[in-house]
Amino acid sequence: MSNKDKKHSFDLATPADAVDYDPLKSKEQVISEKSIDVFKKIIDKFKESVLFSDEKKCLFVQKPEQWNEIADYLFNNQDLKFDYLMCLSGYDLMDNKLGVAYNLYSTSLKHYLEVRIEVDCEVEVPSISSLWRTANWHEREAYDLLGVKFSNHPDLKRILLPEDWEGHPLKKDYETPDFYNGMPVPKDKSYWE
Repeated sequence: MSNKDKKHSFDLATPADAVDYDPLKSKEQVISEKSIDVFKKIIDKFKESVLFSDEKKCLFVQKPEQWNEIADYLFNNQDLKFDYLMCLSGYDLMDNKLGVAYNLYSTSLKHYLEVRIEVDCEVEVPSISSLWRTANWHEREAYDLLGVKFSNHPDLKRILLPEDWEGHPLKKDYETPDFYNGMPVPKDKSYWE
């Protein structure tokens, strides 16, 4: 296996070491003194670009154009080693704003971090798919369902809906069309349950 393959081998399956992380615990239980040191290290390095939210227990990237540099630091710094992108979730903030939440875990150092970026709908968030290959499909899903645009993504196109689908169904102001290519789109799905 080449060094490049070793670098990304954790992307092929859920790492066994990640079982120490319990996603059902509250963030307060996960945020330990060790995590506070992680936050401090990142904030010291990127004072002008990140902000810690005590309420949300996560870091907010204030300057999206620096996200690639910050992500590279999270991935490659020996004291951080965030080698596992657990999840990338897009969310709609209304008023023409979108957000992306990144949940990261270090399988070797056993610490967790959530990073969020909130931008106007027109602003592109830099893709991190070159660092965490799992981000490729996560970013495509956020684009498909919410309209979050990722700059430098290797293949940014719809992943769940057909290419000619209009709109982004998880946006709060989305209105389900009556028809798609001449077929009725069911609005009442209670009978499916």
